[in-house]
This record gives sequence, C-alpha cells and structure tokens, in this order.
Amino acid sequence: MRNYNLELYIKKVFFILYDMCAIIMACMLCLLIRFEFEIDNSNSVYFERTWKVLPTLTILTILIFYIFKMYSSIWKYAGAREMFYIACACGIAGILYPITVMVVIREKVPMPRSTYILYPIFLFILVCGIRYIYRLVRALIRMRVNEKAQKRVLIVGAGAAANALIKEINTSSHVEMVVVGLVDDDPSKRGSFLHGIKVMGNRNDISKLTEKLEVDKILIAIPTLSEGNLKEILNICKKTGCELQRLPGIYQLANGEVSVAKLKEVDVNDLLGREAIKVDLSTILEYVSDKVIMVTGGGGSIGSELCRQIAAYKPKKLIIVDIYENTTYDIQNELKQLFPGLELYVFIASVRNTKRIDKIFDEFRPDMVYHAAAHKHVPLMEDSPNEAVKNNVFGTWKVVQAADKYKIKRFVMISTDKAVNPTNIMGATKRICEMIIQTYNSRSQTEFVAVRFGNVLGSNGSVIPLFKKQITRGGPVTVTHPDIVRYFMTIPEAVSLVLQAGAYAKGGEIFVLDMGEPVKILDLAKNLILLSGHKPDEDIKIEFTGLRMGEKMYEELLMKEEGLQETDNQLIHIGKPIDINEENFLKQLEELNNYVAEEPDDIREWVQRIVPTYSIQNK
Repeated sequence: MRNYNLELYIKKVFFILYDMCAIIMACMLCLLIRFEFEIDNSNSVYFERTWKVLPTLTILTILIFYIFKMYSSIWKYAGAREMFYIACACGIAGILYPITVMVVIREKVPMPRSTYILYPIFLFILVCGIRYIYRLVRALIRMRVNEKAQKRVLIVGAGAAANALIKEINTSSHVEMVVVGLVDDDPSKRGSFLHGIKVMGNRNDISKLTEKLEVDKILIAIPTLSEGNLKEILNICKKTGCELQRLPGIYQLANGEVSVAKLKEVDVNDLLGREAIKVDLSTILEYVSDKVIMVTGGGGSIGSELCRQIAAYKPKKLIIVDIYENTTYDIQNELKQLFPGLELYVFIASVRNTKRIDKIFDEFRPDMVYHAAAHKHVPLMEDSPNEAVKNNVFGTWKVVQAADKYKIKRFVMISTDKAVNPTNIMGATKRICEMIIQTYNSRSQTEFVAVRFGNVLGSNGSVIPLFKKQITRGGPVTVTHPDIVRYFMTIPEAVSLVLQAGAYAKGGEIFVLDMGEPVKILDLAKNLILLSGHKPDEDIKIEFTGLRMGEKMYEELLMKEEGLQETDNQLIHIGKPIDINEENFLKQLEELNNYVAEEPDDIREWVQRIVPTYSIQNK
C-alpha cells in the first residue's frame, strides 16, 4: 500500500511539473508564431512581459487543473469525459491569461491580441498530448505483444456491446486477447472500422475468417440475438474448433455492464434452439403472494430454484427444509442477499423424521408445500434400493400425512418421467409417491397434485456438468449408448412450469410438462466438445460404456392409460389418474414400511407388487 501511494504521488508531481512546462511553452509558442519565430529589439519586450506574468499565471492554471481532477484521473483508462475536462480547464485558463497580463503588466497594449487566442489552443494540445500519448504507446506495445503471445479473437457483432469489449481488451493488462476481426449481418457496416478493427463480413464468413486470421476464440457480442439466430450462429461457430464465449443477454447492455468479465462460456443450453419458456406470472402471484410456503429439498437443484422464484413473488413466509446442510446454507445466504425483506426460515431435517416434520408444520401452518426432497440418482439407488424406498416413498408419505393433518391448502410433489413404466427402483418409488398423492387427495381437504417432467440441464448429477469435467480433464467423454435419448429443459423453465401447474391444481392431477423434442445424449456430448474448442474423437475421445442398471434407451412422460388433457398453458398437460384400490394400496404401504426396515435383499419384488408396470432389470 505504501508503494502504491508513493507511485500515485510521483505521478501527480510529474504531471504538475509537466503542466508548468506546458504553460511556459504555450506562452512562448504564441509569441514565436506571432513574430514568425524572429526575436529582435522590436518584440523582445513582449517576451520579457511574459516572464513577469508566468509565475501568477502558472499558479492559477495549476489550481484550475486541480479543480478539474486532472491530477487524480487514471489516464490509462481516460476517455471523452476526461478530454472534455481538459478542454474546459484550458478554456478557463485561456480567459485568465489576458486578465492576468493586464493585472500584472498594466500597459495599454501589454501583449499582441493573437496570443490570447493561440494560448488556450497550444495549452490544450500540450496538456492533452502527454496524457493521451501514453495510452497510444501503451496500446501499440500491447498490440505487438498480444499479436505474438495472446489469443486471437473474432467478434460477432459490431455494435455497442462490441465497442465496449474492444475498448476493454485494448486497455486492460489483464485480458490476454487481441481482436483481429469483426463480423456483422448489417450490410451497411461491412468494410467499416471499429477501434481500428475492420468489419470483414457476416455470419456466413465466420468459418473462412477464422482460418484466414488464425482465430483462437470467438466472442458473440450481440445481446439482442433471438434463440433461433443464436443457435444458427453457434452451429457455424462450433465447426471452426475455436473457443466460444457470449454475452448473456440484452440487460447487460441496458445496464451498461458489458465487459469481458460478463462474458459466459457458451454451453449446450444455447443449442436448444427455442425461445425460453414463459409463464403467466399473474396466476403464480395470486396464490403465492402473502402466503406461507414450504419447500422440502430446498437445497437441491430444483428445490433451490423453486425457492428463488417463490421469493420473487413476495410470500408471507418461506420455509426451507433439507437434510443436506451445505447447499441449504448456500441458498439461505443467496436469498438473504437477494431478498432482504423476505421472512425466511431454514431447517435441517429429514422428511423421514415424523416428529420433526410434524413440529415444523405445527409451528408454521404452511398454506402450500412443494415437495422436492428425494433421492434421484438412478445408479446410486440401484445399489441402495432400500434407501430409495425409505426416503422417496416414506419420506413423501410422512410429509403428505402432515399436510393432511394440518389441513394445508395445496401440496405439489415433484415427480419424474422415470415413474412411467419404471425400469429402476428410483422411478418405481416415484410412481408409488404419485399413488400416495392420488389416494390422499380423495380423502383429504388438502389438494394433492404431482408434476412430472424429464431431465433438467445442469442439475446436480446431470450429464452436462459431468461432460464439462471430463472435457476439462482432456477426456474421454463417456456416453452409455450411441442411441440413448432424453427430454431436456432448463432448471428455471421447469420450475416456472411447476409453479404455474400449482396454480391450475384442483386436486388429484398428475401434471405432465411438455419437454419438447427428445435429444440424443451423443449429440449433447459432441456439441459440448465443439463448443469447448475441441474436435470430437480427435482432441477429445467419446467412449460408450453401456446402459447402466435400470437405465432406459428413452424415457416416457405419460402412461397410455392416463390419457391427456389440455390446460391454458400448452406446455402443461394433465394425465388422467389411473384407478387404484386405495384401501389395498394403503395396506401394502404399511407392509412395505415394516419390511424395508429389516434391510431385505428382495425389496424390488415387494415394490413390483405395488407398481405392476415396474420392470426389474437383472444385474
């Protein structure tokens, strides 16, 4: 810190001394030009008068410069504002010059009138020059260094966002990039220059330009891009083998937050090729606002996003329940920071603990519960099937019983496509949970519903984080089967639809979210490798490991018997509940509860008695 302050002090002293010299030079240049660089007995008197005026003029001018912050600005980042300040300061100094001369000299014609006009002009050139020539020299040196050692960048877009990025890249010593070209689809910009960088074509020229200019990285600097156009540009860019980054969205530009730090890695989410799913916010606001809302599993991927979105609708209270303290601690801190007025209660508790759950319900009497607590990892649950039953089935049952006991208005359970014709214990347990919801809805004042959807991109344990880690390590990227397909949706999209489905609930429904077209996992892997600047099977190998225990080639969202009903939102459908013998089902639940406590080896067979569509896979 002491060295830093000394450096600032030295810089201030340097600029003050230089400005004093600039004032002297400006005064003398005025006279030299006026007398065509000839000094004789006829004009020497004016030079003598100037030397008499200089002490007073210098002190006043330095004081003006100080007022205009010319000794506290960081000149390596100086822009138009700083130049305006210099012009104003020199203009005022120019007005002071004749006043000082008349006060000090007291002659009828103390100086030639042309010097009064020339003085502020020369002063501005001299004062401004030293401050900006530093930037010019620094930029030239940086360009020379960057061209040899740093990443060569092509920017897609030649608008305000690109302008801000190029400016930062050219001035920052921490950004290891040099911009070598621009592309923009606006034909009027072709051939023009931005900060000396030429607009060399449009999106169709990206491939040949990256090869011609030896580009290492592509930056997409068009925050207003639609999802369709973004997908088209990404499909072009990923074939180049270059690294890709982009600005997240238009709000960055609107808030003046465009910078290299705001760039994000392009990921496979961007290749979904559709607009983000939108929901009717008014329907959600109506039943969440000023209500007491509980979220179980609130520290998980879906649960935490539920908490974020619910908090934005101003609930009366938000209660988070989760067994895992680390992620729960993270969402607690995040919500406190984002919503300081939120009345938030966070509890570490297991949904399998009847007394603990009962106590929380008794104390807070929630109006609504979102039940997201569950074991969801298919391979892990195949190795620990008893835990899947205990947590998913009986954890859900105990929370449902508490909701019924305390007569809460609505209970929404998060289910999965794996509950349809399940081939693994996790899916089978979630199907039993749906049956619990259906059974209790018919005999309780509470409206019980379930929401079923497929995979969410980027959630804990999903393929995208796994692929990214494997790519970072240099591969290989592991895919179970070349033809395996899955439905995908982003976490915020899935949660917003869950919230809206809750608004449609009347009780007993199984809501099915439209996940769009299924996606091949192999295509996801290839796209992510390409977007990371590598070539599949050349730079990064893809290995096929075979289907895991209980894993399907494709997932189903609806059983044939359930039918399909529409809602006001075309992306939310209602599956017609399958008739079940509720009394027999409850009896089977009791027997299963007693049996699983003995840690049996044949729990799958017991589960299959309750879920006949469950197909047990042989190990």
